[in-house]
Amino acid sequence: MPSSALSITLVSKSTIFPDRKSNLGDLKLSVSDLPMLSCHYIQKGCLFTRPPIPIDSLVYLLKQSLSKTLSFFPPLAGRLYTDQNGYIYITCNDGGVEFYHAKCTSLFIRDVIGPLDVPQFVKKFFCFDKTVSYQGHFKPIMAVQVTELGDGIFFGCSVNHSVTDGTSFWNFFNSFAEICRKINNNINNQSIEKIARQPEFLRESVLISSAILRVPEGGPKVTFNENDPLRERIFSFSREAILELKAEVNKKEEILINGNLKAVEILGKQSNDKFHNDNGKNWLFKTNAPVSNTAEISSFQSLCALLWRAVTRARKLPSSKTTTFRMAVNCRHRLNPKLDPLYFGNAIQSIPTYASAGDVTSRDLRWCAVQLNESVRAHNYETVRRFVKEWENDPRCFPLGNFDGASMTMGSSPRFPMYDNDFGWGRPLAVRSGGANKFDGKISAFPGREGNGSIDLEVVLAPETMAAIEADLEFMQYVSN
Repeated sequence: MPSSALSITLVSKSTIFPDRKSNLGDLKLSVSDLPMLSCHYIQKGCLFTRPPIPIDSLVYLLKQSLSKTLSFFPPLAGRLYTDQNGYIYITCNDGGVEFYHAKCTSLFIRDVIGPLDVPQFVKKFFCFDKTVSYQGHFKPIMAVQVTELGDGIFFGCSVNHSVTDGTSFWNFFNSFAEICRKINNNINNQSIEKIARQPEFLRESVLISSAILRVPEGGPKVTFNENDPLRERIFSFSREAILELKAEVNKKEEILINGNLKAVEILGKQSNDKFHNDNGKNWLFKTNAPVSNTAEISSFQSLCALLWRAVTRARKLPSSKTTTFRMAVNCRHRLNPKLDPLYFGNAIQSIPTYASAGDVTSRDLRWCAVQLNESVRAHNYETVRRFVKEWENDPRCFPLGNFDGASMTMGSSPRFPMYDNDFGWGRPLAVRSGGANKFDGKISAFPGREGNGSIDLEVVLAPETMAAIEADLEFMQYVSN
């Protein structure tokens, strides 16, 4: 259905408060939170078949469930504030979140997931469109929109990006679904005293800093053009295609470099190789050449390398042009001591990998994957601390965008439990995002609905670049849809 023919009606709007008063104190924004103040609110949501209950009963159930969930996530019902010294905090003041009930029964599930490109009307499934996170000083930190379709329903959640990263966002969404199931099945009306994955709110790590971020009058703005023409498409990769790609990248082979034979992959991990001796040699190749210590390339790194090559080819960049592939990494397990896996807030850093366009397009797929792999492997505790120190020396918001025409930014993760959101009538049919933080070269990774290692990539590109990767044989041979 063309977006021009679409009319989404707002049925009701209300404010939802936690069902219990918060006793959580103010939470200082960290060096991972503060750079996100110039980013849009995160907008992610799930598409479901229509539940077997009347819509009024459903809306009441969701409001009740959201109220109870907020009691376990007090920051989401709070507001941002800046003290007299310039430090920014979340005050857990039970200010509440906005809840919207919208309706478009002329729209069907097939209209959402059927088209090749993600339809423009999907953006209307979310509120707080193009709202910058600094506005959390004046607006709710979160808003939920429930949109009725002819044969389905969409739950869209908009959350301040300086308050949550993807790990925290999906923990909230999962908990919201968990509590909704419990209420729906609770015939004895018992109170809900705990959830399966209780968030951790302690602010006692190296990420909590005395550095002050100075913001311009009126607050920071996004650093990319929100009105650039773009195409957005979901590329799906089945488990079988991913395994084939990973095998191609990690294939065992012999290569000759400068006259020396070098083993790239020898019988998997050497520690399990009964033929490998302590001198770093292997009888199989009869050579004294050192064995490569490159770890096995992961499925996701293999997929990122595939896309990096395809987009670089499609952009037709000069061979000497430096390209950048950024990946957001979770720092919770990289700190010392480690953060709780359910630490609530941002605990991410953006890792750039650089290579000339000529190298990306002329060298093989494995070479590109190795560059990404080495960047991720090198991002240990010392690197996290170095990133923190560099930010403290020059506090600034994160410059999101494709400033030189040669950059890509990978966000989200296929490890996030997006399809675990069963509110009581089954798993989601699809995951979609709104218009937030989208520019030429922005990629988001989702797990495939079938699980088992399948991956969906939400790819946003300039129209001519998208057309070129759709005609790229190396890339498209692995695409399932």
